[in-house]
Amino acid sequence: MKLKLAAIIAIIAVFTVQASAHHSFAMFDKEKVVTVSGTLKLFEWSNPHCWLHIVAVDPVTGKNAEWAFEMGSVPQIAAQGWKADSVKAGDKITVTAHPLKDGSRGGQYQSAKFGDGRTLQHE
Repeated sequence: MKLKLAAIIAIIAVFTVQASAHHSFAMFDKEKVVTVSGTLKLFEWSNPHCWLHIVAVDPVTGKNAEWAFEMGSVPQIAAQGWKADSVKAGDKITVTAHPLKDGSRGGQYQSAKFGDGRTLQHE
C-alpha cells in the first residue's frame, strides 16, 4: 500500500512540475505583427517549443542582427506541415510574428514563407 501511494505521489509530482514549467505568452504583443526577411541560422525542432533563428539586416544600423521566433511544440507545428528538415541553415525565409513587448528582436511565430515560395502558418 505504501509503495502504491508513493507511486501515485510521484506521478502527480511529475505532472505538477511539467504544468508549472510551461510559460505564459504574455511577453508577446498580440496587437502587433512584424515581418522579418533574412537567412535561417538555426531551426530548433524540439519540445516544448520549436524555434526559428534568423539573421536579417537591421534597417537602422544596416548590420546583421539575429531574431528568434518561438513556435509551438513538435506535434503542433507538424500538424501545420512542418518537418524536421523543412528548412536548413542558409535558406532564405520570411517570418511573420507577434513581436516581443520589450522591443527585443524576436516574437511568436505566425507564418513563414520560404525562398521556394512555400508558406506554412500557425492555425
